[in-house]
Amino acid sequence: MTVAETARPPQSDTAAQSEGDKTVALLQKLISFDTSNAPGDTRALAEYLKSLFAPLGAEVDIFVAPNGKAAHFVARLRGDGSKKPVLLAAHADVVPVEREKWTVEPFAGVEKDGFIYGRGAMDFKGGLAVFARAVMRLAEEKTPLARDVIFLAEADEEQGQYNTGWLAKDHWDKIDAEFALNEGGYVVQGRDGSVRQINVTTADKLSATFTLKATGRSGHSSRPFPPDEMANSRLIAALARLAGHDPKVKIVPASAAYFRALLPISSVQVAADITALLNARSDDDLQAAGNRLVSDSSGDGLLLHALLRDTMVITMIDAGIKPNVIPGEARAVVNTRLLPGTTTDQMIAEIKQVIADPDIDVSIMTQMSQKEARDAYLKRTNAPASPVNTALYAALERNAKQIWKRAVLVPTLFEAGTDAMAWRERNVPVYGIYPYPLDDDILSRMHGNDERIGVEQLRQGSEWIYNTLREVAKK
Repeated sequence: MTVAETARPPQSDTAAQSEGDKTVALLQKLISFDTSNAPGDTRALAEYLKSLFAPLGAEVDIFVAPNGKAAHFVARLRGDGSKKPVLLAAHADVVPVEREKWTVEPFAGVEKDGFIYGRGAMDFKGGLAVFARAVMRLAEEKTPLARDVIFLAEADEEQGQYNTGWLAKDHWDKIDAEFALNEGGYVVQGRDGSVRQINVTTADKLSATFTLKATGRSGHSSRPFPPDEMANSRLIAALARLAGHDPKVKIVPASAAYFRALLPISSVQVAADITALLNARSDDDLQAAGNRLVSDSSGDGLLLHALLRDTMVITMIDAGIKPNVIPGEARAVVNTRLLPGTTTDQMIAEIKQVIADPDIDVSIMTQMSQKEARDAYLKRTNAPASPVNTALYAALERNAKQIWKRAVLVPTLFEAGTDAMAWRERNVPVYGIYPYPLDDDILSRMHGNDERIGVEQLRQGSEWIYNTLREVAKK
């Protein structure tokens, strides 16, 4: 049977809008659950999802982590077993908010000017709503399935310890699949509203966080010691050097594939920069080509910069107990995003070289032992990228063309990190997408204030994911 015979005919605009409206309503409800991490309490949201999926005949499980708050929700629609399951996974926890800087209530799902506002609207409760509705529609329409369809609302994705790694360790049988969708790449919406490029991530940079600790003499602030004897002074000097440091340009297979795919759709100048980058014969040539590419790109310089190197940023500083006391210890937190192949030992060595203070301790921020953490990161950084020759990737590409006629699907590396590693390190292909068009404004609000997603974008994404899922799961 041909693809044309199995594909679902496009819905009318009215029907698509109606289904999109259901996704919008679901997103508004999901935003109303304050799942900020910390503490990352997703229990109430999981129970709500259970009330939606169980009446549709889905097999439902809720797995609560030992902290009593991180609840993973799993729903399964049974197929005839002739094919392995397909999984759709989306995280239900969100980062905290600075309420005073929002113009709307961040946990109300306010609809205004064609957007849904709220923490998680884009990252990633919007995706949660799109994925959930796609699975629910299969159940509502009683679609005969050749494979099980699994929906997972993940907990503790935002830098927690009870994420999908914990879930997979104890409940792998519940989430094992032939391939999976998760968050990741961007459906890039231009200034004219068109979609020409869809980035589907096949690998993630690795998020590794380090603690820098300086020690020194403590005492009365009226009698300061020499700067090199005070913890704060030494840490500030080290952080100043680190803040001015930019790691070197590197090319890894996942990013090289992205740049090759960009060549046909790039401007003449950017295409020339990419060609120089891919053909660089020396490290000097590589650095120069990478820097030119970032400066010549229009609007996506930050993304390209992140894809070309390991990144590091100082995110937290902690020192002192009272204004008139010289503290004996000062700490800072540095979050890094490592390219595949970069190890935590290599990053620690680079940080130490830059700060040039051998007495400042640099360690992995973890609840494991340092050796356990290094071994875990080493396993993850060596996990292979997901292949693009699967039925799911092909269905994503085919069905994207039904909605965004001129769009090109581009496999790439995700500059951030997701919970996809639980599958990738077990050789299960995962494709990362934010399943709706995103412009620069929406992206700039991620983890920021007045986070939002467009209503029309949600409708388009809902159709894309449902049609894709139906194609790969239907008998």
